[in-house]
Amino acid sequence: MSDAATVTTAAGADTVRAERRGDIGVVTLDRVTALNALTTEMVDTLDTVLTEWENAGLRAVVLDSASPKAFCAGGDIRAVQENSLAGDPEASERFFATEYRLNARIAEYPVPFISLIDGICMGGGLGLSIHGTFRVVSDNATLSMPETGIGFFPDVGASYFLSRLPGALGVYLGLTGARVSAADALYTGLATHYVDPAAIALVPAALADHPHQPIDEILRTLSSGPAPVAESTLAEHRGLIDWCFSADTLAEIDERLAAAGGDWAAGTRAVLARLSPQSLQLTLELLAWGKQRTLRECLDAELALTRDVIRTPDFIEGIRAALVDKDRNPQWAASRFLGLDGDGRPRWLH
Repeated sequence: MSDAATVTTAAGADTVRAERRGDIGVVTLDRVTALNALTTEMVDTLDTVLTEWENAGLRAVVLDSASPKAFCAGGDIRAVQENSLAGDPEASERFFATEYRLNARIAEYPVPFISLIDGICMGGGLGLSIHGTFRVVSDNATLSMPETGIGFFPDVGASYFLSRLPGALGVYLGLTGARVSAADALYTGLATHYVDPAAIALVPAALADHPHQPIDEILRTLSSGPAPVAESTLAEHRGLIDWCFSADTLAEIDERLAAAGGDWAAGTRAVLARLSPQSLQLTLELLAWGKQRTLRECLDAELALTRDVIRTPDFIEGIRAALVDKDRNPQWAASRFLGLDGDGRPRWLH
């Protein structure tokens, strides 16, 4: 890769830019009109760039975004639904397999991988960032895993990283799809550093200009004030979250929320009641299973799950309601999910 290079995907319109700044590699997501929603071509390009840079003598790789609104809004899940409706699930499987391979590569990358999250970061955006060494957030950052609202489940290694958050925070975030602020991300450990919005674009240059200074130190000095951890709403409700969402079943979670009373518990019950029962059941069991597995094992189990879930009525209906007709009124079917076996493979009611 040259000192300044642009990499364009095979589709031509979905673009990923890559350049070297001294011994720092910078990859920029540039599908701005779609909030950097990931296509197979984009993921494949990212994987190719990182492969080429593995032995290129870099000190670190930075992943950022050209969008003023989003780091990455996730995978292009509407395309996955269209593949299912068209009878082409193999195209969707190629997407997920390519995406999960990239997630694993980031986790195992030989030099520090730094994500600059200065906007929306959902689903696949977390897959691009959370497995890296440093996750930098600004006040503009909003993180979430909203898959239970579209009849899917938290993937991209979420069965690994959500299950390892403190207490029951991962179960709460995985089930409800709650949006996480910069303060919340720092509190949970989803983010490692806070940088002011005005300074986050300066990170690549600061790293390149200080080749002998520790990366952690550079990131900490770029903010003009303290990280806003004290503003975390998750911290405010932590006691209730841990009690309610440490329950073993969805029914018991609901019972504990009902017993807790108050606006937060009532609002959380209402959120859960609107989500796919099948997705909630699957997610709760998957997070319990993933807590004792490696990232590779979790990604393999998630890939096996996608093959079935994208064919279910709830997934088709969830995407219709959220992204096609946009009526936000999905009509969920009865859950067909019966549980996971010891290898994380799903059992279904036929």
